[in-house]
Amino acid sequence: MLNIDERIVRIHIEKLPEGVYLATSDDVQGLVAQGRTIAETVEIARDVVRKLLEAQDDVQLPQVSESFDYQLIVAG
Repeated sequence: MLNIDERIVRIHIEKLPEGVYLATSDDVQGLVAQGRTIAETVEIARDVVRKLLEAQDDVQLPQVSESFDYQLIVAG
């Protein structure tokens, strides 16, 4: 069963020359998150998005539907 409060936020992650990862988003203004790993960066970004959405009432994000694409990152 879906959680109707779940929304999809597209984020962009890039590795900086310093070796850390930076996440930003065109969907949520003000999102900037940095972490040592991709997983840590995504988790920090998730927390920042929650806080930004609480502060911004007018952000319109698509709800999670019954199916959607997700890029799975696997270390090898």
